[in-house]
Amino acid sequence: MAQQAREERQEPWVPKTKLGKMVAEGKITSLEEIFQLGHKVREPEIVKTLLPDLKSEVVGVGIVQKQTDAGELTRFGSVVAVGNGDGWFGVGKGKAPQMKSSIDKATYDALLNIIPVKLGCGSWECRCGRRHSVPYRIKGKAGSVLVELIPGPRALGIVAGPALKNLLALAGVKDVWVRTFGSTNTMSSLANAVYDAFKKAHGLNV
Repeated sequence: MAQQAREERQEPWVPKTKLGKMVAEGKITSLEEIFQLGHKVREPEIVKTLLPDLKSEVVGVGIVQKQTDAGELTRFGSVVAVGNGDGWFGVGKGKAPQMKSSIDKATYDALLNIIPVKLGCGSWECRCGRRHSVPYRIKGKAGSVLVELIPGPRALGIVAGPALKNLLALAGVKDVWVRTFGSTNTMSSLANAVYDAFKKAHGLNV
């Protein structure tokens, strides 16, 4: 049974969309090309194929309870962030009766929501021209949480709490000052505020 399960997990990807087929056939070889052409990613395998070094992090898992005619229904709600540590970042959410399934759904959603991160050197103390920080001050909001990313010089590091450090490292930001406002202990809002900041930096409406 274990061998069969491994074989099932290793099944080759069969693209269902025109974009997926173009990626599988090698006609499109980068996510940058997809975004430049304005295509919408509808298969997570597209991202996995083009970004094989992608990493994911479970931002938070909670229990969602709902009263139904049959009684109380308990489900897990998860938030997952994905990134390749070099300019790509996504956040997704998922709900399911089992925790693992909710994390899998959130990961799937995060892959479909992945966006390019605008990296640069916007620090007046540095001006090195490398992609180690953000190019200018950017803000993002989700719920009651506001996150402000301020360009930092090289070797500064990420001046933020552990949760934000992990999220920004996933995106490829190495040096930055971070200011936060609101209920920052709400991890899902924190992750979505960071995502919102990166979207605004590109002027993306996704």
